[in-house]
Amino acid sequence: MSIVTEQLNRTIAPVIKDATEFELKLKPYEKYVLDNGVEVYAVNAGTQEVMSVELVFSAGNWYEQQNNIAAATNFLIKNGTKDKTAFQLNEHFDYYGSHLTRGCYNETANIVLHCINRHLATHLPVVAEMITDAVYPQHELDIYRQNMQQRLTVNLKKCDFVAGRLIDEYVFGKNHPYGVYSNKEDYDALQQQQLQAYYKQYYTEGKCIIFAAGLLPADFAQQLNSTIGQLPLNKKEIPAIVHPLAPAEQMKYRIINDEKGVQGAIRLAQPFPNRHHPDFQKVQVLNTLFGGFFGSRLMSNIREDKGYTYGIHSYILNHISTTAWMISTEAGRDVCEATITEVYNEMRDLRDELVDEEELQLVKNYLIGTILGDLDGPFHIIGRWKNLILNGLDENYFYNSVNIIKTISAKELQELANKYLQPEKFYELVVV
Repeated sequence: MSIVTEQLNRTIAPVIKDATEFELKLKPYEKYVLDNGVEVYAVNAGTQEVMSVELVFSAGNWYEQQNNIAAATNFLIKNGTKDKTAFQLNEHFDYYGSHLTRGCYNETANIVLHCINRHLATHLPVVAEMITDAVYPQHELDIYRQNMQQRLTVNLKKCDFVAGRLIDEYVFGKNHPYGVYSNKEDYDALQQQQLQAYYKQYYTEGKCIIFAAGLLPADFAQQLNSTIGQLPLNKKEIPAIVHPLAPAEQMKYRIINDEKGVQGAIRLAQPFPNRHHPDFQKVQVLNTLFGGFFGSRLMSNIREDKGYTYGIHSYILNHISTTAWMISTEAGRDVCEATITEVYNEMRDLRDELVDEEELQLVKNYLIGTILGDLDGPFHIIGRWKNLILNGLDENYFYNSVNIIKTISAKELQELANKYLQPEKFYELVVV
């Protein structure tokens, strides 16, 4: 029997396909509901025996009555329970080579466990203990307060940090959860009883959703249900809270943070609708072309041509409610104003001229390539699902976004530029 093999002709380059020619598929999740009503979204995939479990609580600073309560409550949830000290909690996860983190954001706060799947049964009871029996020791609160105040003192000397605080205040309002920022006095005002009360309302008896990914154990659902599913979560309704926007009336600001500073932090921002607005997905394409990747108009002009900055970026803030379109960079003090002028020049060009097909195709390929990267592996996939679910969206939003990237025209982008890229709509801030 003879076997005929086809020889490769290495003198002929392989056919190059545009990323827009690929058909993208978002792997579906498995969903189940625990005994206490906690919804679980899981992507069971991968080849390594590792996994993540993320518990997302409606416990962000959107719900706090006093500044920094939400962040402090979330941070100190790992710093002692009725039966374990902060050291013992950390030692427990470190012993197994696992990693447990927590984070507080605007609407949500989370507890995230990364571990080898066979150790899950050992960790879940400890996670449950943190949700029901955290005690918020006074000495841990004192250490937290001191550390945060020291960090704030250092950061306030950095123009980039100050600019990030101020632009949010201008766009959303100084009392809005998206615009509020921390001061030393806010940390002094933190009291143990306040943290314990917030913890009880928004963690122990709070609203929780779970996102899991990786090579999950065969009895994963049963393990979750026998631990997290028996907690008093979701028993009470979280009250709906409305925070009205109160943007600043003045649009342009120049702040001197360091008289001897040689560099300035630049922020340009305008309020922008959230993901449910019909323009949102199309604007993501326009934003990428404008300043959303290394080959963008802003990068090519202000970094590569003018040499004013190492990097400049444009992006839509990742907020669930009303968000903002932001341009951010740092430049030499003597060229800050020139940098802003060039940003507006790029806005003008996008309003006045159609982008050519070659550049548009480059942007489309970049965006599709980015999505392909986000679909590589279970942790990226569950991250994509988490973003959709927490924003009240489904897989149709994902596929519609892919279709928009593939089909949007230069004319549509020009119309969007004329609608949104108007200098008078942007708050303008320079901090040196």
